[in-house]
Amino acid sequence: MNRIVGKEYFSELVVKLEVEAPLIARARKAGHFVIVRVGNRGERIPLTIADSDVEKGTITLVVQKVGVSSEKLCALNVGDEITDVVGPLGKATHIENFGTVVCACGGVGTAPMLPIVKALKEAGNKVIVVLAARTKSLIILEEQMRPYADELVIMTDDGSYGEKGLVTNGVEMVIQREKVDMCVTIGPAVMMKFVSLLTQKYTIPTLASLNTIMVDGTGMCGACRVSVGGKTKFVCVDGPEFDAHQVDFDEMMMRLSGYKEIEQDCMRKIQKCSTCNF
Repeated sequence: MNRIVGKEYFSELVVKLEVEAPLIARARKAGHFVIVRVGNRGERIPLTIADSDVEKGTITLVVQKVGVSSEKLCALNVGDEITDVVGPLGKATHIENFGTVVCACGGVGTAPMLPIVKALKEAGNKVIVVLAARTKSLIILEEQMRPYADELVIMTDDGSYGEKGLVTNGVEMVIQREKVDMCVTIGPAVMMKFVSLLTQKYTIPTLASLNTIMVDGTGMCGACRVSVGGKTKFVCVDGPEFDAHQVDFDEMMMRLSGYKEIEQDCMRKIQKCSTCNF
């Protein structure tokens, strides 16, 4: 079991957890993720490692309450233990000096983007971060991102903070004023799809970090399969990052919605009986 040593609410629905995991803290690189489980009968859910502290032996996870398992994880407090934390999993981000890199992230996608931005900056890149959310209260990790970004562009759908518009508006603004050599995008699948369509128009190489359903995290179950360039890939072992211009985002979004009705039904049961074990 892995003990929680720090907890912070970014918003009502988004929680940062600092978890004891010394071996993972030493081995992880930008782009790696873990799979966690709460309770012996709990669902296994993938979470990208947002940060780590080798001296303290901890990793940082950012969790959004979207279903039963994430609700259970966010309900844990300092001193509580997570049943399983397995990792680091996946392939690390390929880092080199590309030149000017635009990092487009939305919502909790900002958390896995943070270590990538750090690594890109340390490799000598000019890093421009476009951080987007529906409204100001959903902007997270802004201050943690600023030391590593040459420029931080904030976009909100309602204009309550930064510039009014979508993440694609911010990305295109940068593209139109200067040469961009690479784009990295992390966030909701629909957001990554439209960032990809935009950068494809400008022929800018783009990486997308995919957030599919996972079970075992070792490529055996096939739950995380996606089509990339017409071929089947497994996000847990072949990714999570792929050439965004080759990803079939429509298929991915269809698969992500496969358990929506079951999840909603389970959430309704928990709301009716908070002490029940589901």
